[in-house]
Amino acid sequence: MTTAPPQSHDELDHRAIMEVMVGLLAALFTAMLSSTIVANALPTIIGDLEGTQSQYTWVVTTSLLAMTVSTPIWAKLSDLLNKKLLVQIALIAFVVGSVMAGFAHDVPTLLVARGLQGLAMGGLTALAQAIIASIIPPRERGRYNGYMGAVMTLATVSGPLVGGVIVDSALGWRWTFFVCVPFAVVSLVVLQRYLKLPTLVKDVSVDYAGAILIAIAASLPLLWVTFAGSSYAWVSWQSALFVGGTVVAALAFVLVESKVREPLVPLKVFKDRTTTLAIVASIAVGIGMFGSSVFLGQYLQVARSYSPTEAGLITIPIMLGSLVGTIGSGQLIARHGKWKVFLVSGAALLIGGLGLLGTIDHATPLWQMWIFMTLMGLGLGMLMQNLVLAVQNTVDVTEVGMTSGAVSFFRSLGGTIGVSVLGAVLAASVKEKITAGLRQLGIPMSGSAGGGTLDLANMPEPVAHVVRLAYGDATGEIFLIAAGVAVVALIAVAFIKEVPLRTTVRKHDDASADSVREPETVA
Repeated sequence: MTTAPPQSHDELDHRAIMEVMVGLLAALFTAMLSSTIVANALPTIIGDLEGTQSQYTWVVTTSLLAMTVSTPIWAKLSDLLNKKLLVQIALIAFVVGSVMAGFAHDVPTLLVARGLQGLAMGGLTALAQAIIASIIPPRERGRYNGYMGAVMTLATVSGPLVGGVIVDSALGWRWTFFVCVPFAVVSLVVLQRYLKLPTLVKDVSVDYAGAILIAIAASLPLLWVTFAGSSYAWVSWQSALFVGGTVVAALAFVLVESKVREPLVPLKVFKDRTTTLAIVASIAVGIGMFGSSVFLGQYLQVARSYSPTEAGLITIPIMLGSLVGTIGSGQLIARHGKWKVFLVSGAALLIGGLGLLGTIDHATPLWQMWIFMTLMGLGLGMLMQNLVLAVQNTVDVTEVGMTSGAVSFFRSLGGTIGVSVLGAVLAASVKEKITAGLRQLGIPMSGSAGGGTLDLANMPEPVAHVVRLAYGDATGEIFLIAAGVAVVALIAVAFIKEVPLRTTVRKHDDASADSVREPETVA
């Protein structure tokens, strides 16, 4: 007679897990879709609300920044409070923010609503990963992480397509916000019905000083790269203030985290080699994930004259590649238990895809771009969730929220700052190329040219042609920069030490399970 290994009280069977996953996946789809769905709708939104070019940028930046800053806060709370209650609060906040955005009649109201959406998105992203880690052992988590990564990637990449279709339809731009509400409501109902987690009674101590400092340290660089080059020079006293303020806030944050009883981001997280290297790689993943959806859509619409819907359809290979990379690697990891090979392969594919996209210009054939996009999508799919899996495998369930939140935070931070920096590089390159092109036509360049909103339909055809060429030839440069960042990710994952995946939720259960299985082997 054999003795089965003990099963943790937190572990569920496959059917119970999938019931919970339906709610979590709906929540994640809602969060990630709302972050990119406005990409192709923004010109219409800002025009209807009579906004400025600066406000145009902040409609995207506000939600991404709020999500980035709030992710570690939600992750820390998940280690202190009931995860089910927290995810319900995040879903309700998201519904309120979405309805506010949909009914907004001026840009300030829209920005407030987008900020509330971003706070909720940070919670949904961090809590979904923490809940999954609380009910599924790392060895089996690869399969379920594959589902989660596929949904996140699908929502991120398909957001511009969905937004473009909605704007081009009779629904109008307001439904780019309303469309997310049903998914959030479904998630709320399903999680209320099926999610059952034990409440860990702990002495709650929230690190308010750390939360404020990390918000400042994350916000100042973003504000700097947003306005540098337009409102003031890159090398100026204003830039020095932003950079200096960032350094001071970061140092103060490190000091506070080393002193408080319940730090927001415990410094011991960075003492673990796997976690530190995964964070470095996650920054590059964030740049590739968010940058691709923003700048490819702009390239296709401005340089290639495609409609918002057509631009979304053309980028489908990224979505398909991400789905194959995420689900395929998750299934293989669950079957064989080997995960590092997918991190290294994913980083190599990401470098190849971004590097090849760095060669595009105004006349690159679409079939070539589809190959480049597929490679990039495969790389993103293999990297995104498996980096989180590698980190979660090294910690106990009681610390999984903290470590998962750290990886998610730096991935979002990389995407947020990366989009701003790449956008600044693109704007400078486009202005330079437009100036040179107009000079060849004998058209004088005014001081404000190149800095205003583009309206190609009302431009003389020779001028519009120059603008299209400028965007077509400049976009490749930012993908080359992203490819260089991805090289850092490859180096980081190459030095991660592969540790066998646990077969239990709790770290300390692994040894006890092995000791029980030993007599079975002898028998």
